[in-house]
Amino acid sequence: MTPSPHATSPSTTSNSASAPPHLAIVLFSLAMGGFAIGTTEFASMSLLPFFAADLHIDEPTAGHAISAYALGVVLGAPLIAVLGARFARRTQLLVLMAVFALGNALTALAPGFGAMVAARFLSGLPHGAYFGIAALVAASLVPQHRRSQAVGQVMLGLTVATIIGVPLANLIGQAVGWRASFGFVSVLALLTVLLCALFAPRDQAGRSDPLCELGALRSRRVWTTLAISAIGFGGMFAVYTYLATTLIEVTKVSTEVIPFFLAIFGIGATLGNLFVPRFADRALMPTAGVILVFAAVALLVFPLVAGNPWLLAIDIFAIGASVALGAVLQTRLMDVAGDAQALAAALNHSAFNTANALGPFLGGLAIRQGLGWTSTGPVGAGLAVLGFLIWIVAWRDDTGSAPVEHVADGDTAPREDAPLKRAPPLAPIERSRSEDPVA
Repeated sequence: MTPSPHATSPSTTSNSASAPPHLAIVLFSLAMGGFAIGTTEFASMSLLPFFAADLHIDEPTAGHAISAYALGVVLGAPLIAVLGARFARRTQLLVLMAVFALGNALTALAPGFGAMVAARFLSGLPHGAYFGIAALVAASLVPQHRRSQAVGQVMLGLTVATIIGVPLANLIGQAVGWRASFGFVSVLALLTVLLCALFAPRDQAGRSDPLCELGALRSRRVWTTLAISAIGFGGMFAVYTYLATTLIEVTKVSTEVIPFFLAIFGIGATLGNLFVPRFADRALMPTAGVILVFAAVALLVFPLVAGNPWLLAIDIFAIGASVALGAVLQTRLMDVAGDAQALAAALNHSAFNTANALGPFLGGLAIRQGLGWTSTGPVGAGLAVLGFLIWIVAWRDDTGSAPVEHVADGDTAPREDAPLKRAPPLAPIERSRSEDPVA
């Protein structure tokens, strides 16, 4: 991937000590934070039966710990994005990961369920803001037409976590105890702090204004994009939250096999984030629509295959692939948010974790009504269909008004194939540096 000249140009002046780190190293450092976040977010779901038994509560009640984390993300993402608008992005990344490490350490040490819920809420506060800032940094380092791929590579940290981090955390939870799993996540977060301190691009503070960031809330396109994420993603969480219990109660597999199915989900999510953004860079909104339809079908099939471990593995892989919707919607927000980039990017993860709260709540409600563990599939399919209906509204907004292109003589002319207004340059490296690209 070729870095943007503005984002990676070394200074040719005498006061520049060295060239910026290679793009791959920067993206890896950012993705490591996603790996830590993804491990704790998804592992907490797979560990739900274990900490529910240890804390002497039923599983639907234990799901409140997952909802508390999601609530922390929903509230923390916009609040931190606005309050941190005047701070350097590198500084924000370091502070956010440090708080994340603290929240997971407190989860591991929680004396009871109430303390655990509070610690999960604290752990969730930095989640959305970190991903939002990391996505902006990644997009600023590449050419305009490769932003979805760059954001997708940052999100790879989250999806690789579902292949390696979550199964490993689940194994640690079974072998040592669920508390050790959250301690493991805390160590990953501290490693991210170190990597970002070494390799994250240095930038200047004070580039954005909090009031300007709040301007994103006036955009209808921003709200429809967030609604797609908040509702359309809920279907995946409705199934994944209760997947471990479904495997035990319906598929009748042993607990030792659960990490295998979690890894299958992660492989689907990782491959989705690797390949789907390539289509999104060519046709952003159509790609989002296809993912929602694909997810609805995979979720609807879930109850039909839950009794067969091999067919279930294929379906779980397909459900995991729909995670690529996150990177696609993140890129769209960069297009429609104008100058309010940090807030819009963070709000996407607020919406994502609104889905994380909504899906388990509705899935748990169906289970409580006696509809069975596999009822989460139709519940999830319904949420994906609702997300697609909102996508139709967003698609109409895009096609209803032709973008305007400025021509050489100062006149304006509509251009049907023109993209939405692109985000302003986001390169974190000082503009005073040389314009010569890195070889």
